[in-house]
Amino acid sequence: MSLDQKTVEHVAHLARLALSPEDLAARTVQLERILDVIAEMQAIHTEGVTPMAHPLDLSQPLRPDVVGNADERDKLMQNAPSQAAGLFRVPKVIE
Repeated sequence: MSLDQKTVEHVAHLARLALSPEDLAARTVQLERILDVIAEMQAIHTEGVTPMAHPLDLSQPLRPDVVGNADERDKLMQNAPSQAAGLFRVPKVIE
């Protein structure tokens, strides 16, 4: 597919890119190559091919859903410099 530099300038403007004349020529060639690859991919016959989420037929191994942490509130609260009703007390920070 061929692109003119005016189209590339317009796309660069929409993307808020400032391109120098040298960059504009290089980006024009790169965008043409990208559009050529897209055209090749669109030409592939995919009629009857089932869509898939992953190329390999794998299943997700799941771990058993069990409680891993015991209730250790009393042990952890021993480190608190100040506590009330099982909660950490902190100095007031909003005046």
